[in-house]
Amino acid sequence: MNKQQKVAIITGASQGIGAGLVKGFRDRNYRVVANSRSIQPSSDPDVITVAGDIADRGVAERIVQEALSRFGRIDTLVNNAGIFSAKPFTAFTAQDYADNISVNLTGFFHITQLAIAEMEKQRSGHVVSITTSLVDHAIDGVPSVLAAITKGGLNAATRSLAIEYAKRGVRVNAVAPGVVRTPMHAPESLGALAGLHPVGRIGEIADVVDAVLYLDNAGFVTGEILRVDGGQSAGH
Repeated sequence: MNKQQKVAIITGASQGIGAGLVKGFRDRNYRVVANSRSIQPSSDPDVITVAGDIADRGVAERIVQEALSRFGRIDTLVNNAGIFSAKPFTAFTAQDYADNISVNLTGFFHITQLAIAEMEKQRSGHVVSITTSLVDHAIDGVPSVLAAITKGGLNAATRSLAIEYAKRGVRVNAVAPGVVRTPMHAPESLGALAGLHPVGRIGEIADVVDAVLYLDNAGFVTGEILRVDGGQSAGH
């Protein structure tokens, strides 16, 4: 085992932004522990996959245990797992609420707590969470209150943890994308969604990956919510 090679944990890693993040970190020679509910084994010996619901504490424990037993360290955690439910506020069900809280907040809590405990021992580490620019810039016609509650909570937690761990070698940041071209969005909706961004195009997975990799290398940046939204949060 080469304990000098850096290791990243990425949740929600089976498709879309998560799959892009796995490739991005591997391109930087990180070893990766990748998680999602349905993730399949990887043929890459430097990618370990752990299937399961990140909201389950046992799954989070297994992810961390795999990182340590197989690779010997944890340098970066990317909290990418999340769900987005767009409904009028009065149409949300109790199950909608529970699902959003479970994945977006409970999953974050478990894996981040366990990962930071290991980073503290190393006196180094970095946590990045994927949130949304809708937290700070609500859009008429895009009902997003559950995203505001959960992803807004992650933004607040990012700042709080950044200060709590600033002197212990652990940085904590977030990336807040606009609409990104992923399997979450039907192809026929992309034209209209592009119009939500002042730059006139939809975001690409590479835009988010580049932002995460920038933050991972930016040793003097912590507590930052980096908006990658084509100017959406700046105005129209």
